[in-house]
Amino acid sequence: MSRFLAALSAVLLVCPIANAQGTASTTPSTASTVTSTDSPEVHEFQTIEDKWSQAENHHDQYGLDLILSPLLLNVSESGDITTHDQQVVQAITNDDKMYFLSQKVITVRMLGDIAVVNGTYLLRHHEEEKLVTDKGVFTHVYQRQPSGWMCVNAQRTLVSENSETRKSRDKDRNKKSSASDLSFHIPFFSKSNKDSQ
Repeated sequence: MSRFLAALSAVLLVCPIANAQGTASTTPSTASTVTSTDSPEVHEFQTIEDKWSQAENHHDQYGLDLILSPLLLNVSESGDITTHDQQVVQAITNDDKMYFLSQKVITVRMLGDIAVVNGTYLLRHHEEEKLVTDKGVFTHVYQRQPSGWMCVNAQRTLVSENSETRKSRDKDRNKKSSASDLSFHIPFFSKSNKDSQ
């Protein structure tokens, strides 16, 4: 009887250890991986990004609906947050004849049914009656749906802009910051007319 209990105890102790070792060996294979620029994932998402750019360039609502999830949140380079519907409306009502968007995928990280796509973009558009070319980086998060990959989150960050655009944006920011500085004050800690006397 004691031999039976000893054997049972040994089996019960060894099974969880063996199971844990088996689980640990499979964990690295499920970890996220960054793909190279020549992987099939990069080519697949480059095709999707090209469709997105074409849909925006041609004011194609149907094309955008195939790519952008109804749950989309988009953060523009200026910090404006827009939803799917707002993005579609902006694209189809854009009357800028020189508007052109081009996106290039650099890396894709697969996380199961989620893909994080990083890349660069070039956006040519009119701003205050001047033709402007913005260059930047983007991060798009896609979710696999039965109909295909759909973008649920997008963010663009401006990396370079021409000097005239930078000057006009800085001037606009200075106007906004000086107006906003006047509208906010903390009682007992802000400057008053008594301080200047």
